[in-house]
Amino acid sequence: MSATSSTADIPAASAIREISIAHSPDSDDAFMFYGLATNKVRVNGYKFSHVLCDIESLNQRAIREAFFDVTAISFHAYPYMQDNYALMTCGGSVGEGYGPMIVATRAFDLDEIRKVRIAVPGTLTTAYLALKLFAPEIETAVVPFDQIIPQVLAGNFVAGLIIHEGQLTYPQSGLHRILDLGVWWRDQTKLPLPLGGNAIRRSLGEGPMQILTQALRDSIQYGLDHRGEALDYAMQFARDLDTSLADKFVGMYVNERTLNYGEDGREAIRRLLAMGHERGIIPHPVRVDFVG
Repeated sequence: MSATSSTADIPAASAIREISIAHSPDSDDAFMFYGLATNKVRVNGYKFSHVLCDIESLNQRAIREAFFDVTAISFHAYPYMQDNYALMTCGGSVGEGYGPMIVATRAFDLDEIRKVRIAVPGTLTTAYLALKLFAPEIETAVVPFDQIIPQVLAGNFVAGLIIHEGQLTYPQSGLHRILDLGVWWRDQTKLPLPLGGNAIRRSLGEGPMQILTQALRDSIQYGLDHRGEALDYAMQFARDLDTSLADKFVGMYVNERTLNYGEDGREAIRRLLAMGHERGIIPHPVRVDFVG
């Protein structure tokens, strides 16, 4: 494979097809899309437009209108868009024994934490689904993810459910980690915790879906092969992380598992969503279709 082109079959050169790609303004997403966003990876017959938006808004938009051809989503949101989208087998963020965390200004035991009101980053996030699997009765309130730590520190909430860079920066605020849901999930299932992935619009057709999935895989591989330059690009989205922490964060969520979930990764996605339905969190059965 050339570093600047996909190995997938290409469409006729007579027409250029524009593909909309939406993802979050996070350093891990920026890292994996670096190759495509900077034209280091190109696909003959296609051009790409990139839209950056927070993940909860992307979840809602994919559910309401299936607007973007490729969109980052929370796995918890997938059941609500499954008629219009399939899941790519690459581009996901998977916690290998780590994941969203409940934090508070003091220590709590797990029985205590079930009785407090927790700030969460959105009801369609996988963090929320995992929290509800852990404690169905827990009371929550939606707060923008980057405001959860400040709101807990201000005393507006006893505890918060943190995602993204907060998983690395919370000790600097003097907060206590009460529970890592990635650890809890592994103890329950012996599987990694799948958090977010990339969905592709079914109406594109089978051929383009395969081509575009390979293009994303090539972009991820390019970033891994050119880590320094991809990390430099991702730093503009690193939200108060220094280079060392940004590198650690990217390493947590862009790795070999991001290139391909593997059979246990795919099983983890199926298990997570099936459990959500069985416990009444997801109202209807889930059909998980993978591309690539």
